[in-house]
Amino acid sequence: MQRTMSSAPARAALWAPLLAALFLLLPGTAHARAAAENPSACALRGTTGWTDEGHDTDYSVFKRPAGTVNVGMIFVDFPDAPATESPADDAAQITPGADWLWNASYGKAWLAITQHQRWVRMPHASTDYGFARGLTHETHEAYLKDAVAAADPYVDFSRYDMVYVVATRNAAAISFTPTYVYDPGTAGVVADGSKVKWAVTFGQDMWHWGPKLVAHETGHTFGLPDLYAFDAGTDAHRFVGGWDVMGLIGGAGPHYFAWHSWKLGWTDDNQVVCRASAGSDTVRLTAVEYGSGTKMAVVRTGPGTAYVVESRRAVQGDTGVCSTGALVYKVDTSVATGYGPIQVMDAKPAATPANGCRPLDDAPFWAGESFTDSASGVRIEVLSADGYGETVRITKS
Repeated sequence: MQRTMSSAPARAALWAPLLAALFLLLPGTAHARAAAENPSACALRGTTGWTDEGHDTDYSVFKRPAGTVNVGMIFVDFPDAPATESPADDAAQITPGADWLWNASYGKAWLAITQHQRWVRMPHASTDYGFARGLTHETHEAYLKDAVAAADPYVDFSRYDMVYVVATRNAAAISFTPTYVYDPGTAGVVADGSKVKWAVTFGQDMWHWGPKLVAHETGHTFGLPDLYAFDAGTDAHRFVGGWDVMGLIGGAGPHYFAWHSWKLGWTDDNQVVCRASAGSDTVRLTAVEYGSGTKMAVVRTGPGTAYVVESRRAVQGDTGVCSTGALVYKVDTSVATGYGPIQVMDAKPAATPANGCRPLDDAPFWAGESFTDSASGVRIEVLSADGYGETVRITKS
């Protein structure tokens, strides 16, 4: 991990009945679960001690992604880089990310962002804050501490669960956007009698990534790992391509994986089919972009490993996908953030991606196709498909 207020309850009250009615009409959304094992048998434990794909997220360290998350947004400039734009201009670049995340969470998490639209001056030049890839926690915390202290005369930080610090566009030295998670046992950053446990400090890359940067970085405060490769090599996105915002933020299919939605509590246990012992299940999957129905089938292969199959469609946050179908990926909770804890299986490894698409963007399996890992005794067959999802058969031998 590189480490206009609106009402969620009112929004939910308006949309929930309509969404519920829609989802009840979707094929396969009622009684869609196949008879299988208790989903808890496929809820893998994390082993890395930090952000990983395990379901045992430590919410004494990370923020629980449920209900309303109150966020205070402050704006900073520097002696060597005074702001010349309006704070509202900068905020408009990223605040729509709250709506994107609300939709991706099926209305279960809302970022209530309060903007304090005035520039506050940092005590040091932008070039003094040491922003570079590999930024240490201590250096980042010093930056956050200065920003909070500068804004404290105008902001009551005790009102907020989380802080967003937005640097002026003129501060080229604040080059990227790291996430801050408080290290328990240290003094941390304190203001108005409250500890700042979670923060995102936005830099120049927000002008490239736009609103979905909010979903990526806030996802880290929820305990999600990076899915792109820290050792970029020939392709930093060789593990998951453009699937999931925790990988390529601007990817073609950036909706969170069903595995992430389950880990975060947005997908319920009764929407998961688990196969942890030998046997076979036929499962009707409803695409993850919709809120109802069975979201994924999991075949556990070891203490910290599993294969997952989910359905993807070109709707909601995934309108730009290059291919639809049954997406298969391997989860390994022993693999650290940035080193491939999720790896997508490519249904068409020899195919050349369509213009504007990347490798793995055409990874989904179609009706009549199948995935097999003989060493793990796993077979996933796509039996049929329609506009809302796939019917698959998962087998563990």
